[in-house]
Amino acid sequence: MIAILMAYSFHLPITLGNHDRAIANQADLIGTWDITLDMNGKPAPSWLEVKLSGIRTLVGHFVGNDGSARPISKVTFDNGKFGFSIPPQWQMANNDLVLEGELVDGKIKGTITYPDQKKYSFVGERAPRLVRDKAPKWGKSIALFNGKDLAGWHADKTQNQWTVKDGVLSSPKSGANLISDAKFEDFKLIVEFRYPEGSNSGIYLRGRYEVQIEDSKTDYPSSVYFGGIYGFLTPNEMVKKSPGEWQKFEITLIGRRVTIVANGKTIICDQIIPGITGGALDSQEGLPGPIMIQGDHGPVEFRKIELIPGTY
Repeated sequence: MIAILMAYSFHLPITLGNHDRAIANQADLIGTWDITLDMNGKPAPSWLEVKLSGIRTLVGHFVGNDGSARPISKVTFDNGKFGFSIPPQWQMANNDLVLEGELVDGKIKGTITYPDQKKYSFVGERAPRLVRDKAPKWGKSIALFNGKDLAGWHADKTQNQWTVKDGVLSSPKSGANLISDAKFEDFKLIVEFRYPEGSNSGIYLRGRYEVQIEDSKTDYPSSVYFGGIYGFLTPNEMVKKSPGEWQKFEITLIGRRVTIVANGKTIICDQIIPGITGGALDSQEGLPGPIMIQGDHGPVEFRKIELIPGTY
């Protein structure tokens, strides 16, 4: 105690013990990370959140290139190297997903071993906060779907099942996702859609955050059911209509803050989207992105897709 006081009095450096140094280094890992994997030469997005539980235990959440956000019960950390394992989600294998990484110059890098034992390298950067210092000015409405054809859109696969007939954009079967050619930052999005019984789709904001469109077989809301931000944000009530009925989303996205009005009721109000959802086009959250309609899960139809851009 006397030595510490003397060091303080004469402004001399105090040497931290190994335990204190480990705690200080852990702090460099805490936060959210936008990750890009190299999957056989093709980039694939992922996302990681690390946070402190108590005084020393690190926990978190992970989003792979598919599926929803999954909890991490413990993140190990030692001399700048970290890792965790989580059970498989949609993968048809019994092994855990294992991440091994390290902090290097403010970034993270390492490998992820999937449940099928395939291993991929990754790099990650801190996710941007996307805080806006003023409210946007809303511009003129843009009809992203013209009611006639697929002008302004492209499919993410060679075989494109999307068609237009009688003013309705239709995906009659599971196949390609449909992506707008234009990219956007902040906006209001109005979509009118319907689906048959048991179907599942979604609309990705900036190509990264999925708003769930689904014939949910429950009246209990969930982040993975109708109107939720997939795996992250749960609506305050279930407001879905019956299969075959036209329904409406009015979605406002400003930075990370989202408000969703579904069928006339506000079900998510000015909530923060933590990170990308499974199936995102990329993890570059600081950039503008397109509107993407999920077409690889089931039939769905749209008769209106309009967007009002925000400017600053």
